[in-house]
Amino acid sequence: MDQPTDRRILRTKAVIRDAMTELIEKKGFEALTVKDITTRARINRGTFYLHYRDKYDLLEQSEQELIEGLIAIISTLQPFNQELLISMDKPVPQIVNALEYINEHADFLKTILGPKGDPAFHPRLKSMMWKYLFEKNVTPFIKKENALVPTEYLVAYIASAHMGIIQEWLKQGRRESPYEIALIMTKINLKGPLYAAGIFKQMREAELIDHEEHEQN
Repeated sequence: MDQPTDRRILRTKAVIRDAMTELIEKKGFEALTVKDITTRARINRGTFYLHYRDKYDLLEQSEQELIEGLIAIISTLQPFNQELLISMDKPVPQIVNALEYINEHADFLKTILGPKGDPAFHPRLKSMMWKYLFEKNVTPFIKKENALVPTEYLVAYIASAHMGIIQEWLKQGRRESPYEIALIMTKINLKGPLYAAGIFKQMREAELIDHEEHEQN
């Protein structure tokens, strides 16, 4: 298949996905029909069925393409010096790339994560993350045998925690840039939520005060 044809197919599928996204926001996924989608996308039903069996196949393919795009970015992750990143107040580069990718698909992701969206998205995300990270091992230095907790719990935490931040970011209208959100994620990922909440800082300050008082006495 030549590149012009590839581009036409990608444009057509993007138009169909965008039409579905708008309709889910308007009436919910279960209520919409293929006719609704083709009318909104201004294509004929034959064009739709060239690419998808039905609206469920459209939703599943769209979600899978989104997740695979994220996993492709995650697979480029390389070992890094976490203390250096924290001291320089810089995010992990691949997290920035992932957030920029999400920003490009923000409307679709916000919709499927929303109340009218797809409750099956989270389980699909966790399943694919486990498959690619621990079964296909797309990031070589992440190995199942090195995990300190059962990998199903680790993946559940990673997926839920990150999607929670992303969902809040989308709900708030993406006020921060992808870089700023990536920095927030980096701090939480590398140091944990207690560090991000400033609890360790408060404890350290209390220890210094106690030490100074002890020295004075």
